Amino acid sequence: MTKKLIIIMANTDPRNSEELGAPLFQAMVAASMSYEVDVICTGTAAKLLRKGVAEQLVIKEGDIRTVYDLIKDARAAGVKFHCCSPGLDLFGMCVDDVIPECSGVVGAAHFIEQVMSGESKVLSY
Repeated sequence: MTKKLIIIMANTDPRNSEELGAPLFQAMVAASMSYEVDVICTGTAAKLLRKGVAEQLVIKEGDIRTVYDLIKDARAAGVKFHCCSPGLDLFGMCVDDVIPECSGVVGAAHFIEQVMSGESKVLSY
Protein backbone atom coordinates (compact mmCIF):
# COMPACT_ATOMS: atom_id res chain seq x y z
CA MET A 1 0.00 0.00 0.00
CA THR A 2 1.27 3.46 -0.90
CA LYS A 3 2.17 5.47 2.15
CA LYS A 4 3.36 8.63 0.41
CA LEU A 5 1.30 11.49 -0.95
CA ILE A 6 2.70 14.23 -3.15
CA ILE A 7 0.62 17.36 -3.50
CA ILE A 8 1.73 19.54 -6.37
CA MET A 9 0.55 23.11 -6.14
CA ALA A 10 1.16 24.55 -9.60
CA ASN A 11 -2.01 26.35 -10.57
CA THR A 12 -2.85 27.52 -7.06
CA ASP A 13 -2.38 31.27 -7.11
CA PRO A 14 -1.75 33.05 -3.80
CA ARG A 15 -3.67 36.05 -5.20
CA ASN A 16 -6.76 33.80 -4.94
CA SER A 17 -6.20 32.72 -1.36
CA GLU A 18 -9.46 30.73 -1.16
CA GLU A 19 -7.71 28.19 -3.44
CA LEU A 20 -5.08 27.47 -0.79
CA GLY A 21 -7.25 25.91 1.90
CA ALA A 22 -8.02 22.53 0.33
CA PRO A 23 -4.48 21.43 -0.52
CA LEU A 24 -3.07 22.59 2.82
CA PHE A 25 -5.89 20.99 4.80
CA GLN A 26 -5.66 17.72 2.83
CA ALA A 27 -1.89 17.62 3.35
CA MET A 28 -2.37 18.04 7.10
CA VAL A 29 -5.07 15.35 7.27
CA ALA A 30 -2.95 12.88 5.29
CA ALA A 31 0.04 13.49 7.57
CA SER A 32 -2.16 12.94 10.62
CA MET A 33 -3.16 9.59 9.05
CA SER A 34 0.54 8.61 9.09
CA TYR A 35 1.17 9.20 5.40
CA GLU A 36 4.43 10.77 4.31
CA VAL A 37 3.36 14.02 2.62
CA ASP A 38 5.34 16.34 0.37
CA VAL A 39 3.83 19.58 -0.91
CA ILE A 40 5.69 20.90 -3.92
CA CYS A 41 5.04 24.51 -4.83
CA THR A 42 5.83 25.32 -8.43
CA GLY A 43 4.70 27.92 -10.93
CA THR A 44 2.75 30.76 -9.33
CA ALA A 45 2.34 28.74 -6.13
CA ALA A 46 6.07 29.14 -5.46
CA LYS A 47 5.27 32.68 -4.30
CA LEU A 48 3.47 31.13 -1.32
CA LEU A 49 6.80 30.05 0.16
CA ARG A 50 8.34 33.53 0.00
CA LYS A 51 8.78 35.09 3.43
CA GLY A 52 5.99 37.56 4.14
CA VAL A 53 3.49 36.29 1.55
CA ALA A 54 1.49 33.63 3.42
CA GLU A 55 1.43 35.82 6.55
CA GLN A 56 -0.68 38.34 4.63
CA LEU A 57 -3.25 35.84 3.35
CA VAL A 58 -6.41 34.37 4.83
CA ILE A 59 -8.57 31.67 3.26
CA LYS A 60 -11.79 33.51 3.94
CA GLU A 61 -12.44 37.15 4.72
CA GLY A 62 -12.73 37.65 8.46
CA ASP A 63 -10.52 34.69 9.41
CA ILE A 64 -7.98 35.44 12.09
CA ARG A 65 -5.73 32.54 11.10
CA THR A 66 -3.45 33.19 8.16
CA VAL A 67 -2.35 30.83 5.42
CA TYR A 68 1.03 30.87 7.14
CA ASP A 69 -0.65 29.51 10.28
CA LEU A 70 -2.00 26.62 8.17
CA ILE A 71 1.46 25.97 6.72
CA LYS A 72 2.98 25.91 10.21
CA ASP A 73 0.26 23.51 11.43
CA ALA A 74 0.79 21.23 8.43
CA ARG A 75 4.56 21.28 8.98
CA ALA A 76 4.03 20.41 12.66
CA ALA A 77 1.90 17.45 11.52
CA GLY A 78 4.83 16.22 9.41
CA VAL A 79 4.15 17.73 5.99
CA LYS A 80 7.29 18.70 4.06
CA PHE A 81 7.09 21.74 1.82
CA HIS A 82 9.39 22.13 -1.17
CA CYS A 83 9.87 24.94 -3.65
CA CYS A 84 10.55 23.93 -7.23
CA SER A 85 13.75 25.55 -8.48
CA PRO A 86 12.20 27.19 -11.57
CA GLY A 87 9.83 29.01 -9.20
CA LEU A 88 12.77 30.65 -7.46
CA ASP A 89 14.08 31.88 -10.78
CA LEU A 90 10.66 32.94 -12.06
CA PHE A 91 10.07 35.23 -9.10
CA GLY A 92 13.64 36.39 -8.52
CA MET A 93 13.95 34.52 -5.22
CA CYS A 94 16.87 32.75 -3.62
CA VAL A 95 16.91 30.09 -0.91
CA ASP A 96 17.22 32.78 1.78
CA ASP A 97 13.89 34.24 0.65
CA VAL A 98 11.79 31.17 1.54
CA ILE A 99 10.02 30.53 4.82
CA PRO A 100 11.73 28.28 7.38
CA GLU A 101 8.96 25.68 6.97
CA CYS A 102 10.25 24.98 3.45
CA SER A 103 12.31 21.78 3.58
CA GLY A 104 14.27 22.71 0.49
CA VAL A 105 14.38 23.40 -3.19
CA VAL A 106 13.81 20.59 -5.69
CA GLY A 107 14.00 20.40 -9.44
CA ALA A 108 11.39 18.96 -11.76
CA ALA A 109 13.35 15.72 -12.05
CA HIS A 110 12.96 15.13 -8.31
CA PHE A 111 9.19 15.03 -8.21
CA ILE A 112 8.86 13.35 -11.60
CA GLU A 113 11.07 10.56 -10.25
CA GLN A 114 8.93 10.34 -7.12
CA VAL A 115 5.72 10.17 -9.15
CA MET A 116 7.02 7.65 -11.67
CA SER A 117 8.40 5.31 -9.01
CA GLY A 118 4.85 4.09 -8.44
CA GLU A 119 5.30 4.38 -4.69
CA SER A 120 3.46 7.68 -4.36
CA LYS A 121 -0.01 8.99 -4.99
CA VAL A 122 -0.32 12.48 -6.42
CA LEU A 123 -2.85 15.27 -6.03
CA SER A 124 -2.41 18.31 -8.22
CA TYR A 125 -3.84 21.78 -7.65
